[in-house]
Order: sequence, then C-alpha cells, then structure tokens
Amino acid sequence: MSKAAARAQIVRIVVGAGKATPSPPIGPALGARGVKSMDFCKEFNARTAHIEPGVPVPTLITVQPDRTFSFVTKTPPVAYFLKKATGIDKGTAKPGHDWIASISMKHIYEIAKVKATDDHLRHLPLESIARTVVGSARSMGIRVIP
Repeated sequence: MSKAAARAQIVRIVVGAGKATPSPPIGPALGARGVKSMDFCKEFNARTAHIEPGVPVPTLITVQPDRTFSFVTKTPPVAYFLKKATGIDKGTAKPGHDWIASISMKHIYEIAKVKATDDHLRHLPLESIARTVVGSARSMGIRVIP
C-alpha cells in the first residue's frame, strides 16, 4: 500500500440543511472514495434537522482509509447571511460602482457573532470578523451604514 492511500482524505462540500441526497455533488464525491453516500446523507440530515431546510451548510468530510467517515458542519457563508438580511437574490455585477442594498453595523456584528462560533475563527476578535463581513458586503454591492 502506498503512503498516499493510507492517509485520510478531506472532502469539502456545501449542502443544503436537511436536503442531502446521494445525487451529485455528494454521491460522486464520496463514491469515488468508497463511502456509501446514503449513510452520510442520513447522518447529515439528522444533524442539520434543527436548521431551516435548504440553508447552505459548508461541511468537511474526513474519509479514513478503512472507508469510515466523520464530518464537521460549519455556519452558513457570509454571503448567505448578507443576502438574507438585505433581501437581495445576488450581488452586483459591478462592485464599488453599483450599490443595490444597504445594511447597518448592527446587522454586520450580528453576522460576525454567528460566524465567530466556527472553529477556524474562534481565535479572532469579533471586530476582525466584522471587518471581513464588511468586505464581503462591499464586494456584493451592499453599502454599510454606521
């Protein structure tokens, strides 16, 4: 057995909460690694049952060499929260030129508080996370009002 085959593989995927099915993108991503996608779907849907159905949930799936898996779910992307808070369907085609919505700093900090619960952001101060949310808002054409 080669060294590469003996290592765990990580699959990054974004799935709607409670909407995991063995169809693409989940089926091919896990099937290529020898994991039964239906097992993942059942466990994922059970674990995300408390979240509003369809909310995008970034997921990191770790597939072991013996074809067992474990997964970690994260909070939805910042863009999802910004679109929901402003009521827009998508960002602007010309960021910095076209402003299609506005959002208050209060909403920015609320989004930052939710994102701060992710493991990879826990060490950052809330103000830094809020700055990244402001950057995402501006790149989507959302004006931030103090």
